[in-house]
Amino acid sequence: MSERGNLALEKEERVTGRTLVESLFRGGESRSMSSYPLRVVYRLVERSEAPVRILVSVPKRCFKRAVKRNRVKRQVRESYRKHKHLLIDKMSVRCGQTLVMAFIWMDDQLRDSADVEHKVRNLLIRIGERL
Repeated sequence: MSERGNLALEKEERVTGRTLVESLFRGGESRSMSSYPLRVVYRLVERSEAPVRILVSVPKRCFKRAVKRNRVKRQVRESYRKHKHLLIDKMSVRCGQTLVMAFIWMDDQLRDSADVEHKVRNLLIRIGERL
C-alpha cells in the first residue's frame, strides 16, 4: 500500500477488465444481497494484487444526469473506503483468493451520505459473516 495508509482506495482495489466483470455477473458462483437502495454482487476469485476489489454502478435509468450518478458513486466509494477493514481482516486469512464485489444502486432518489454509509457498512458486515 502507499504512504496514505490503508484508508486510501487504491487503483489495485478497483475492478477493471471485461473478463473480471463478466465472471462476476455471468458466473454461477456469484452471490448477491441487498440493503435497499444498494445491491451487492460478490464472488471469490484467484488472488490478484488486492484482497478485495470493488466496482460501483449507478444505472442511467436511475439518474439521467451524470452529476447525480457521480455523486452516488462518490458516496458509495467513500463509505466503502471508511469500512473496508471489515472485509480485509477476514480476507487476510484466505490465502490465494480475492473477493470481487459490485455495488449497484437501485433507487431513483438521492440519499444523504450517512444513510449510504450505514447501508454499505451493513452489507460489508453481512458479507464478512458469510465468508
